[in-house]
Amino acid sequence: MTTYVVLLPGVEDAWERASAEERAAVYARHEEFARMLAERGHRVTGGAELTHSRTTKQVSRDAAGRVVVTDGPFAETAEQLSGFYLVESDDLDDLLQVSAVLAGSSDGGADGVVEVRAVVDHPGGTA
Repeated sequence: MTTYVVLLPGVEDAWERASAEERAAVYARHEEFARMLAERGHRVTGGAELTHSRTTKQVSRDAAGRVVVTDGPFAETAEQLSGFYLVESDDLDDLLQVSAVLAGSSDGGADGVVEVRAVVDHPGGTA
């Protein structure tokens, strides 16, 4: 069984402007996604909707090795990571088909793109 992360980019300002009905339609697609995953033998093991990128804290080190914390997103773009799912699956092709339920959404998704990546499985379970 392989674990995949389904990354959900989105235009945050579009989501903030969405009506209650538009948001309900997006959440309904996520419910459909979860239902289809379960019916087809995939297993969601984690995931979350993320807060707006303006709440981001970036951590780095300066030349002297001191920790530096700054506010806000690193990317100069309207599209940010808005959420993710962790999904265990033996069938990547089917997982990709099910993930299309979330693509092209009215929540300002990045051109209707959902990104699916395998999680690296390190021997002994270490990262």
